[in-house]
Amino acid sequence: MNQYLPDTYEKEFERYGNRTISSFLRMVGAEMPSNSDLIKWAEQGRLHTKYIDCGVVGGAQVNQDQITLQVNDVLNPANSTVQPGSGATVQIAVRVGQTLVVSNNNGTAEYKGIVVSVDVANNQFDVAFYNAAGYTGGTGAGNADVTIFIYGSEFRKGTLGMQGSLEADDFIFENSPIIIKDKYEVSGSDMAQIGWIEVTTEDGATGYLWYLKSEHETRLRFDDYLETAMIEAVPAEAASGAATQVVSDQVGNKGSEGIFYVVQQRGNVWSGGNPDALVDFDNIISRLDKQGSIEENVIFVDRDFGFDIDDMLAAQNSYGAGGSSYGLFDNDSEMALNLGFTGFRRGYDFYKSDWKYLNDPTMRGGLTGVGTVNGLLVPAGSTTVYDQILGKNAKRPFLHVRYRASETEDRRYKTWITGSAGGARTSDLDAMEVNFLSERAVCTLGANNFFIFQD
Repeated sequence: MNQYLPDTYEKEFERYGNRTISSFLRMVGAEMPSNSDLIKWAEQGRLHTKYIDCGVVGGAQVNQDQITLQVNDVLNPANSTVQPGSGATVQIAVRVGQTLVVSNNNGTAEYKGIVVSVDVANNQFDVAFYNAAGYTGGTGAGNADVTIFIYGSEFRKGTLGMQGSLEADDFIFENSPIIIKDKYEVSGSDMAQIGWIEVTTEDGATGYLWYLKSEHETRLRFDDYLETAMIEAVPAEAASGAATQVVSDQVGNKGSEGIFYVVQQRGNVWSGGNPDALVDFDNIISRLDKQGSIEENVIFVDRDFGFDIDDMLAAQNSYGAGGSSYGLFDNDSEMALNLGFTGFRRGYDFYKSDWKYLNDPTMRGGLTGVGTVNGLLVPAGSTTVYDQILGKNAKRPFLHVRYRASETEDRRYKTWITGSAGGARTSDLDAMEVNFLSERAVCTLGANNFFIFQD
């Protein structure tokens, strides 16, 4: 207590600016209802088949040779759901009469031949070569001697048609929604107490009741978690602590497949530091050429990655060494110089956008070491998938959120008040409880078109 009245600033100073970090999914995705515990979708396999690590019996000038496929040596066989690196048995997709290119993996030679017999049980087939000398080299089954791909077929006059057929190849993916909750509680007495600080929040709440600020910050924090949970979520592995814990019967035990997890598992990972030279982006472009070849892509970056891209593009200016002359400015002494870029084109269009989530010091900002995420490349546009609710093919963004909903229950964003204060009359608790709930999962379609940049 003091008999002298202090000179007070009633309005709270916003020293951290806008503290929320959500906006990423609103920019690149959409939200759609789902009425199931399991969301499944199919993605196309490749049209053509390429075997990359095949063993050849070989020898000196063999004009007919046996080639053996191995586990994990295939790029998307047309009649199998095997993925590279899965450890599953390869199913052969080569038929008699097909012509193929045989290329030595050591880069010494390339041959062309025709398939004369196929042993499906042992994943082997015999090739007769078109050149008289035939194949030279080979170290036998179990080795990675050659890469092969089919380019056509050849048959004699009056013969039967192609023997055998190939089934269309689909990859089936799935994800499960998780329930996200939060709550704010204030006693009735504190609700009736006025403060001398005029509170303010990012969503416009104002007044002299302090509980308004805490309630609105809980809401803003929950909004952020709705997005970051979709970014960071991972599924609980079998026998993991989360899957087997018995301490609490309230917490979840299954997890979900977030964007980072999916891209790390099924997408492209750049782990050699930030790409800060054109040759680095040439490697990225070469990889995108082998995937969906999406014309427009957005790179969401942290601050250092953004500066690296700016410096890389500035260095392309022929006058860059003698001064900062790039951009749309004419170096007027009274005009600000723009040292940043919003995008560039090299094979594809790349747009750069700062991602606050990666810069915020209370989230991923400032993290260093293994696994640190510096950026995420997201293809723009949409893809066609089968929608089980509509019962037909529909256009969907590559990234979109599915929330649980039916005719009687919408769990996209639920909020309700309980207690006996603040207008609530649901219990004898002398307090107001504001509850928040959402049940959702993110669908990352065509993860092979995404890039994650991390250490």
